[in-house]
Amino acid sequence: MRNKQDADVIISGGGPVGMGLAIELGQRGVAVLVIEKHPSLQRIPKGQNLTQRTMEHFRAWGAESELRAARTVPAGFGIGGLTSYGTLLGEHHYDWLKRELVRPYYSADNERLPQYATEEVLRTRAAALDSVTLLTKKEVRDVREDDEGVAVTVRDRTFNTDEIFRAAYAVGADGSRSVVREAVGLTQTVFDHDRLMVLLVFQSDTLHHALLDKHPGKSFFNVLHPDLQGYWLFFGRVDLEGEFFFHAPLPAEADPETFDFQEYVERAIGRSIDMKIRHRGFWDCRVAIADSYCSRRTFIAGDAAHNHPPYGGYGINTGFEDARNLGWKLAAQIEGWGGPKLLASYDSERRPVFWSTAKDFIEKSIETDREFLAVYDPATDPAAFKAAWSARAHGAGDEVGSFQPNYRGSLIVAGSQDGTADAKGPRSFAARAGYHLVPRALPEGGTTHDRLGTGFSLIALGQPSAAAGFVDAATALGIPLTIVESTAPGSNDETVDYGASLILVRPDQFVAWAGDTVSGDLGAAGILKLAVGA
Repeated sequence: MRNKQDADVIISGGGPVGMGLAIELGQRGVAVLVIEKHPSLQRIPKGQNLTQRTMEHFRAWGAESELRAARTVPAGFGIGGLTSYGTLLGEHHYDWLKRELVRPYYSADNERLPQYATEEVLRTRAAALDSVTLLTKKEVRDVREDDEGVAVTVRDRTFNTDEIFRAAYAVGADGSRSVVREAVGLTQTVFDHDRLMVLLVFQSDTLHHALLDKHPGKSFFNVLHPDLQGYWLFFGRVDLEGEFFFHAPLPAEADPETFDFQEYVERAIGRSIDMKIRHRGFWDCRVAIADSYCSRRTFIAGDAAHNHPPYGGYGINTGFEDARNLGWKLAAQIEGWGGPKLLASYDSERRPVFWSTAKDFIEKSIETDREFLAVYDPATDPAAFKAAWSARAHGAGDEVGSFQPNYRGSLIVAGSQDGTADAKGPRSFAARAGYHLVPRALPEGGTTHDRLGTGFSLIALGQPSAAAGFVDAATALGIPLTIVESTAPGSNDETVDYGASLILVRPDQFVAWAGDTVSGDLGAAGILKLAVGA
């Protein structure tokens, strides 16, 4: 048994969330040990839709250009989605999940590529950091917490031997059947949809060419069929060489061992195709959320903390946001400038956001589609169906436009601190405490995002004396702070206007505080103490 500390943080799980967190920590000089049970990447094309916000993470992790270069669909081919009625190649369809509508609110374009390609980019980036160590063919079997840290039991899958590693903190990014979550006694709330789902990966030249003819430039396809009562038949391109994936619920009476999957896929498409199945997997359709995301010194992230049906591209993106939120807070605690409330804020910020994501978006979409399919049928009332379908098409961007995870009400952002964080709300270019900072152009060139630091940042618009006060306070408190100075709002037509001339931005690009003066009870030191949980 080892007595010394082997790392600052041990992460169970070398998937996208685990590696994203490792990079977030490693870039800050935190010593990270990642334990991964698989010897190599699992080439199953899930988690493909990466949002603009996720691409901001990759930019911060120094891997944006590498990720875009790993794209399996050429850059000139579209990565948008489409919803169709009845069958994939049917006559009723419209554009869906229009991420381009919210592009002005982020500093990067969205992207699409298989999860294994994303993981490869993350592992390559992590390997370039001396502070990150990845051990494969090993798995976490137990976690024990004490006053000084955690003892993590790790089994070597080749020799079936155990070893104990110590760290200040442990993180479970080890999937929906998380060993870490179970080891520290974190319970879950589960909403079971009582459906067995299938994921097929298959090759089909027929479908490839049919989609090029019918829906050129589309990469993922949601088919609504009345028989499925709001659950999707979901297709996606893996590449432009005829590889696809297919998610769908199995019929209640189906035996997975004898079921005719090709016939099922062909019915969903609306024609016969050549089809070579390369992978077949199953899981239960459910929404699950941990009742807490943390124990004393152990945290969970990604599917270990929350999982749901693969609708709307929320899963992997939510996991990356977990990593970005937790990473800087762990680093702050290890470096000594995080306050006693900081690590607890990970749960109070991220858990309500997923709860809202599940209820207000994922489950709501199933209910909305179920209600539509029960009422409208082009065969019985084509006029009513056409009008309702047209209305759906017109509102197809509403989901993307209203999805805005926020931390309003958090104990570490200015405001009411009433715990009202959720995933929905109107978009705004204003700087609002608890909300993601929107990049705005600066008259000196570039955007505010281009000049943010890796710690806290203060955007000071025509407020040099206030900025100096924040610098003095941050120095005294040991808080890393970058000052972004520019001209005052209104003094130049190109000047950014956030509705405030002073904006304190957290390391994860969320606003901690915004205003025009620092007078009152808090002052610069009080604002900074609030933001770091002190």
